[in-house]
Amino acid sequence: MADLLLAGSIVDGTGADPFPGWVAVDGDRISAVGSLEETAPQSSRTIGGTSLVVAPGFVDVHNHSDLSPLLFPEMRSTVRQGVTSVVVGNCGSSPWPLAAWDEAVGLAYGAPGAIPRPAWSGWTDYLDAIDAARPAVNLATLVGHGSVRQEVLGLDRRAPSTDELDRMRGLVRDAVAEGAVGLSTGLIYVPGIFSRTDEVVALAAAAAGAGGLYASHIRGEGRDLFDAVREALAVGERAGLPVHVSHLKCESSRVWGRAGDLLDVLHDAADATGDQYPYAAWNSSLASLLPPWAPVDDITAIAAGDGARLRAVVEAGEPGFQSSVDGVGWDRIVLVTAPRSAWRGQHVAAVAEDLGVTPFEAFVHLLEADPEISCIGHAMTEEDVRTIAGDPAVFVASDASATAPDGPGGDLPVHPRDYGTFPRALAMARDGLLPLAAMVRKMTALPAERFGLRDRGTIAAGAFADLVAFDPAGVRDTATFDDPHAYPEGIAAVVVNGTVAWGAGDPGIVRAGRAIRRR
Repeated sequence: MADLLLAGSIVDGTGADPFPGWVAVDGDRISAVGSLEETAPQSSRTIGGTSLVVAPGFVDVHNHSDLSPLLFPEMRSTVRQGVTSVVVGNCGSSPWPLAAWDEAVGLAYGAPGAIPRPAWSGWTDYLDAIDAARPAVNLATLVGHGSVRQEVLGLDRRAPSTDELDRMRGLVRDAVAEGAVGLSTGLIYVPGIFSRTDEVVALAAAAAGAGGLYASHIRGEGRDLFDAVREALAVGERAGLPVHVSHLKCESSRVWGRAGDLLDVLHDAADATGDQYPYAAWNSSLASLLPPWAPVDDITAIAAGDGARLRAVVEAGEPGFQSSVDGVGWDRIVLVTAPRSAWRGQHVAAVAEDLGVTPFEAFVHLLEADPEISCIGHAMTEEDVRTIAGDPAVFVASDASATAPDGPGGDLPVHPRDYGTFPRALAMARDGLLPLAAMVRKMTALPAERFGLRDRGTIAAGAFADLVAFDPAGVRDTATFDDPHAYPEGIAAVVVNGTVAWGAGDPGIVRAGRAIRRR
């Protein structure tokens, strides 16, 4: 007698055609898979029906819920999308080493001090803490280059010495040896923005030696997009490891209409993949609009002493630094957090009008008041988004942190991707962008294999029982930029490690996730 039985149209994650059947679960594993012609075992609980699809649980390889298990282990906005596993430690930021702890707390929508700084001595301690927290979903982890750099160099704007580079390599090597799936970089963020390619290659080689991959938020996604992608590919070639380019996009009018060219570069590479969130807006820090020579902590002095140069670079860029305002405009950059609650959800140009100053002056004022301001940039076109989303080899990923209407970040105008990424992609498939089996494959088997999540991402006997049942005719995202805290429709049930984590109508979440260690 099985512990659990799911029945419906089976989309197994491999890209094979759906078939009517059932999936039996014993413990945390799938014990059997059969067609309707085969007799299903009896079970103590059955989920599904002819109108539902049963698929592997979705794998979100670009997520920022690194510390959500310690702050908000229910992770409702994540699990209710059908996500059963996430990869965190992206964009160069990870909770270990501890130098970047405060940043990791902020990425989980935690207030300063919301999670006390622990006394961890290594990567294993972090993974053990995840297990002890019993999160709603599984977490695999990357080690962040920026966090490693900050641990060794602080926020110094210089290259590491030989000894410092050796220490950084050791931290990366140890993290991957202890279970991290690879190295990530965030090359538009402090301190990653201060690094040169040789430094990244050295750390990527340390990850390669322990069996990891290289995932990168590249140096530019607008004017410098293609040079930035080529740098990431060069890192992989020189360091000898697979490359994964995070959140593919054509940002700003400088590259609108070139999504096909971007995909060609990626597919022509020897060993490269990418992911995308299917929205035409990014979410980042306002300080990421600053060039490397203008750290946010010095913004007042720099604006007073060299304001004309700073304005020109922020709004138009310079060699080696891409402006996020150029080709977008201040009226497309919207504040998520702000020193005045009335400014949340307002674009920078509106704040400038409120203050009676130029948008650049408002930008400086905002950073002086709060260097950690988050913002959303409406910088892409729907046509480019659909082109990338329609590529069957590009993974779906949220770039989100776990939240809930009454949870951390519930009072903020967050990006709707926090709630809607995967249902939105399924709705795009229903509208004809891709066959359902192809869309599910790039949400399950492909990312699980790429990031080494063994025995996950497919429906097969012996695999972990991470599963989702959904209504293919009704699944859709409901979160919008105006009303982002809204759960999707059409997700019927989510199973994590053989436990029903959430089902339609359930009042809460049953937490059965665990840390996934690379092996």
